[in-house]
Amino acid sequence: MPNVYDFSATTITGKEVSIADYQGKVLLVVNTASKCGLTPQFKDLEALYEKYKDQGLMILGFPCNQFLSQDPASNEEISEFCQLNYGVTFPMFAKIDVNGDEAHPLFKHLKEAAPGLLGMNAIKWNFTKFLVDKNGNVIERYAPTTEPLAIAKDIEKLL
Repeated sequence: MPNVYDFSATTITGKEVSIADYQGKVLLVVNTASKCGLTPQFKDLEALYEKYKDQGLMILGFPCNQFLSQDPASNEEISEFCQLNYGVTFPMFAKIDVNGDEAHPLFKHLKEAAPGLLGMNAIKWNFTKFLVDKNGNVIERYAPTTEPLAIAKDIEKLL
């Protein structure tokens, strides 16, 4: 089975990045949306990033418009929104699909490595979170409603 370092993604500013660039870091990979009831989670995701980035945490945000079209803006507008409203400084990537035939290969891997409730692969909503250890192994999948700060203890164990 591949690991997360076998994939690449395009940043929100259009640069292709290998996930292997984050090797040796603990990753929290999140599908995000700017117009969702869970959008305020950006604040706590940024707080986690600020608290743990110097210890090796990297949060990777992937906007997705597949859930009730809650992220319809352009990548540039999404980036501006996240920075202005939530002070996001962690890496954000270009808008992707997380489900279906056009799902990004990284998310296909994450879903296979950490199935959801009852073994379902599909991501049910915005702000599903995947915790990845320093070796690129998917450790845990968290529901959209799991508050980012509730993941802190799991992150600390991996740092």
